[in-house]
Amino acid sequence: MLNVEALNQYYGSSHTLRGVSMSLEKGQCLALLGRNGVGKTTLLKCLMGVLPVAGGSVMFEGRDITKLKPHERAHAGIAYVPQGREIFARLTVEENLLMGMAVKSGKEATAIRSNVYELFPVLKEMLHRRGGDLSGGQQQQLAIARALLADPKLIIFDEPTEGIQPSIIKDIERVIRLLRQRGDMAILLCEQYFDFAHALADKFIVLSRGEVVASGTHEQMNSEEVKRHLAV
Repeated sequence: MLNVEALNQYYGSSHTLRGVSMSLEKGQCLALLGRNGVGKTTLLKCLMGVLPVAGGSVMFEGRDITKLKPHERAHAGIAYVPQGREIFARLTVEENLLMGMAVKSGKEATAIRSNVYELFPVLKEMLHRRGGDLSGGQQQQLAIARALLADPKLIIFDEPTEGIQPSIIKDIERVIRLLRQRGDMAILLCEQYFDFAHALADKFIVLSRGEVVASGTHEQMNSEEVKRHLAV
């Protein structure tokens, strides 16, 4: 479904991504691991078209999307839950959810499906509260629900556990596990928290200084080696 080949990106003279390659199929969860500042978020922004790439290619469902705009990638079926959540603080929870359906048209763009509330019951209780009044964990749930309402074929999570209380982390883990078990989408999970990623992912890649330094399945990856690349 997603194939990235030899991706390169620069900030000025700094070579931030160095020949990054990876692949992801429908029904799989791929964990992207690495310390802060190694290029994880830069890679995700390149996949979403927020940042241009200097070389390499991004293929999605056999189509070259390397030069597509972010909204075109969203229409193609890619959803992004960014680091820091980036919900609309002045809009209500309901209005935030409706924004997630901007890629749809007609009645589909105005009807929030009940299964979103089954995944995140707290959102139904807070529909008319402003997004900025929610806790950090509730905002993260809102950001995930907003992305899911686009019915993505690929959903990208950027550090979904960052700054979140343990009880909400368990809820997020439960939802990602359910999405993986459904088998109708691919999941790219960017994380620093190894145990969280290890519980969910089918395979892993580890970035260090903008390049892939380790990759493989559970059986192929040595957890101590991976943790060494994550240690501060």
